Parts: sequence; structure tokens; C-alpha cells
Amino acid sequence: MTRLRAIAAFVALSAIASCAAPAADRGTAAAPPASYFDTTGHADVYSGGVRLIAVNTPKGTFHVWTKRTGNNPRIKLLLLHGGPGATHEYFESADSYLPAAGIEYYYYDQLGSFYSDQPKDSSLWRTERFVEEVEQVRKALGMDSTNFFLLGHSWGGILATEYALKYPKNLKGLIISNMMSSIPAYQEYANKVLMPAMDQKVLAEVKALEAKKKYADPRYMELLIPSHYEKHILRRPYAEWPDPVIRAFKHINEDIYIPMQGPSELGASGKLEKWDRSGDLKNITVPTLVIAGAYDTMDPKHMEWMSKQLPKGRFLLCPNAGHMAMYDDGPTYFGGLIKFMKDVDAGTFSR
Repeated sequence: MTRLRAIAAFVALSAIASCAAPAADRGTAAAPPASYFDTTGHADVYSGGVRLIAVNTPKGTFHVWTKRTGNNPRIKLLLLHGGPGATHEYFESADSYLPAAGIEYYYYDQLGSFYSDQPKDSSLWRTERFVEEVEQVRKALGMDSTNFFLLGHSWGGILATEYALKYPKNLKGLIISNMMSSIPAYQEYANKVLMPAMDQKVLAEVKALEAKKKYADPRYMELLIPSHYEKHILRRPYAEWPDPVIRAFKHINEDIYIPMQGPSELGASGKLEKWDRSGDLKNITVPTLVIAGAYDTMDPKHMEWMSKQLPKGRFLLCPNAGHMAMYDDGPTYFGGLIKFMKDVDAGTFSR
């Protein structure tokens, strides 16, 4: 749950580093079947997999952007990005792993995000409305309990949790990625673990800027990038952050992000401040994978605890990862994700 646009504006990249994992580490050693490339019956062939889906809201009808890759009638994965107000772009590392495993997957920009319509009515930025949006997208894409896997990362994990609680019968499997089940617990972790671990002079200066509401001051990100982002968000020097992440951060819609998350990078103060579903995890009965990074902004021990509260929970720890575990530890992240979906599909899922 990070401010994104300010990072991209902080410094121009001089180099982009990419990290390719050996094929054996990508969750499968075999090529996908020929049927994976079969586009028969798909309405998005002409546009290369892209569809703009109409979404009805209390303020009218808008359109959201989606893009399909692959064909698999048994495993269809919808990706919910974080922010709120970020974009699908930072999920593009999936292209290095999911096609080889034969997974059909969908990028999706939520309403208000860069590739979708961006209405200015702030009453639309409510978790409950986003849940109904996801349900409309599911219907439009033709997913159901025989094939529908939902992955939510960061804020997307909140959205996926809420969807699973309201529409459990539509899901085949759920993935909560790098998100705790309680914002108050996240705040406590930030206060008791993340902030004490920082250089205290740096923290004092950050807090002084926040007290003056100088979140746009270049000094704010100048302090946080090396002391927080490179340690807990994506664990590489910022100059080596991958292009999909930089693009997603550049395209953040702060008209959504700030009201819901709040302006601080060391806690939450917006509409989500009191969100807590820890007591409701027992009601999510579909197979669920909880993914955490060992160096995450979110407490990995809490996320492991979540997996034990879920009746059909499984925990995946990415030992080298921060919040963007799909980059810091791609082979572990996608290998575990692929195994989970294939286990569920084969009826062999266990903790």
C-alpha cells in the first residue's frame, strides 16, 4: 500500500534491470498444450485479448480495461492490482511464468485506474462498490466456480477478501498476496517493527515533513526510497527497478489512493483505516493461498496466521522478497501460485 506516482517522479532511470529465471524454476518444465493458443469463442481476438467491459455504478455506466492471455477452460486467473488507484502494469512479470504453465490470466485496471475510465466522483471510491465491479467483470469474462481464481495484491488483497466473503460460490480458488487481514494490525506492525528498524534521524525528518503535510516535498521520497522502499517494497536499488513497476507507479491515480489509503507512506489514514476482516477469515471456505514476503511492509507472521484461520488455507513465504514479491522472488512466487492452482484443479489441494 504505497504511494506510487511520487516514486516515479523522484528520479529518472538510467538503467532498467530485468531478472529472468531458468525455465525449470517457473512452475512447470513442459510447454503449454496447443489448446492454450486456441482463440475460438473468445470475443477479444481482434484486439489482441483486450476488452473494455461496461460497469454499472450508482453514478452511471463506465468502462474498465482487461486483457486476456492464453486459453484454459479450467484455470482462469483474474489479477487485482493494489493502490488503490495503481494499474495492472506491475503484474506484467506474470508473462515470464504463467504462459509456460498453461494458465489463462487476465490483467485488469479497476475503475479510475490509468487504462480504464477515470470518473471524478469521489463517492465511487468505496470498497463495496469495487466488489460489485469485480462481480460484473467476472460475469463479462464468463468465469464461474469451475474455473475462476482471484488474486489480489496489497489493496487488491482487501478487495479479493471482500469479494470472497460476498460471492464465495463463484470462486474456485482465492489468492491473497502481500496483504494483512487488518489495517489496524498493519499500522501496529509499522509502528512497532518497521519504523523502529529505520535510521531514527531519517524517521524523525520523515515525521516532521508529514506533520507539515509536505508529502509532495522531494525530500520526502529522497528519504523514504533508500530507507524504506528499497528495503521493504522492491529490494533492489531504485535505479534497477523494472519498467512495469515504474510505469505502474507513474500512473497512480492519487484521487483514489489518498482518500482511501491516506498520504503517509508509513501507515494508513484514509477510508481503509479501520478495515479488519480477521474475525471473518473462518467464513472463507474456498481453497486460499496467502503469499508473503519475508521483508514485506505487511507482517509475514500475521499472514501466516491468516492462512491458519482459513478453513482451506495455504501459506507461501517468499524468503527474499519485500512487498513486490513477484519481482523480488519471482520463481518462488509464481511457482507457488501455479502449484496452488493446479492442486486445486486436480482435487489434490492440501495445506
